[in-house]
Amino acid sequence: MPRMTFIDADGTSKEVDAPVGHSLLQIAWDNGIDIEGACEGAMACSTCHVVVDPDWFDRLDEPSEDEDDMLDLAPGLKPTSRLGCQILITEKLDGLVVYLPDATRNLMLA
Repeated sequence: MPRMTFIDADGTSKEVDAPVGHSLLQIAWDNGIDIEGACEGAMACSTCHVVVDPDWFDRLDEPSEDEDDMLDLAPGLKPTSRLGCQILITEKLDGLVVYLPDATRNLMLA
């Protein structure tokens, strides 16, 4: 089974199993990683915003226009930012590293 690493804003890393076909958001939830995912993966918020390690970014599928639009709402946007609900694990992502931003903006509560 592929593995991946989440690194939080404090620099603490956690390596976890990453089942093929699961989203980063689901993997985070399954492992007690602090990602909100207010819309539960419906791509209607930006609270599952992650920053993909630059060494891994080009291995991901291109984001959709809808994902790009939602990312525009995420605080602390970086060139390798993605929504965790939109990254699905494949065998080629074994070893993936993502960083959790120190803030999110839940527009569903606004």
